[in-house]
Amino acid sequence: MLVASSGGADSVALAAAAAFEAPRLGLRVGGVTVDHRLQKGSAARAVAVAAVLTGLGLEPVEAIGVDVSVHRGGPEAAARVARYGALDAVADRLGAAVVLVGHTLDDQAETVLLGLARGSGTRSLAGMAAVSGSPVGSSPVGPAVSTDARYRRPLLAVERAVTKAACADLGLPVWDDPQNADSSFARVRVRSEVLPVLETALGPGMAAALARTAELARDDADALDQWATGRYAEMADVDGSLDVASLALLPAAVRRRVLRLASLRAGVTAGSLAAVHLQAMEALVTDWHGQGPVSLPGGQSASRRYGKLYVGSDLQ
Repeated sequence: MLVASSGGADSVALAAAAAFEAPRLGLRVGGVTVDHRLQKGSAARAVAVAAVLTGLGLEPVEAIGVDVSVHRGGPEAAARVARYGALDAVADRLGAAVVLVGHTLDDQAETVLLGLARGSGTRSLAGMAAVSGSPVGSSPVGPAVSTDARYRRPLLAVERAVTKAACADLGLPVWDDPQNADSSFARVRVRSEVLPVLETALGPGMAAALARTAELARDDADALDQWATGRYAEMADVDGSLDVASLALLPAAVRRRVLRLASLRAGVTAGSLAAVHLQAMEALVTDWHGQGPVSLPGGQSASRRYGKLYVGSDLQ
């Protein structure tokens, strides 16, 4: 298995724990650090992080550079896609079955608040899964555990303060990324401004409470996704069409998931499909008054004809 490390306290503590435990479990553990090339001196920093991982006994250890500019989205999203793409490539090349990443309870709380601010649904409020496939892709309905469940987050129940204390106790050098203090990033504002206000107004333990919310929301989202996947398999005709009457009988949460699944199966990418698209598709079922096709990303569309809902290209 591999430990992905940025050189921060969270991932360095994880690397130290993995180096300690792996031999006792009969596992071989290596390490990888990704240089996003977004800051001056980042190459030297990656070399230094790799040296720390090697010093802990991880082997092999690699420092990988990526070009964030070739990826779409904002700087955070583009860096994330580039990072996980590099991790996937290294894991494939080295034959690593598992990649450990150092997200903590605090990271989970921040993710829940960001999802809440976007007005997202249950799946987004579920935060990060302890076990998942590559976050760059997604499952047909949502980012639930996939057949390529490569990524593990063993520190999701551990507070960030604990990882910092562990590194200090072990005398391990850690790097505080200056971007973690850059308030132009939404996550940084949540970390430095929003969570402290919530702690002051509502009492201590907010991060833990939000992490518990994520766990409960994930259980609900997984159940709804499983329900929707089963109903889609039962309802979809050979041409991919869905019976409108059967769709109308489904609970709204399940119906929207079935419509999302139909859209993704038709070729719409997960990242481009928004709530407004699903709402318009749902209106073809629950608020039908003869309206025309609903335009979907990627040149796809959804239309209702003779009691059937069709999703695909060139549907008029």
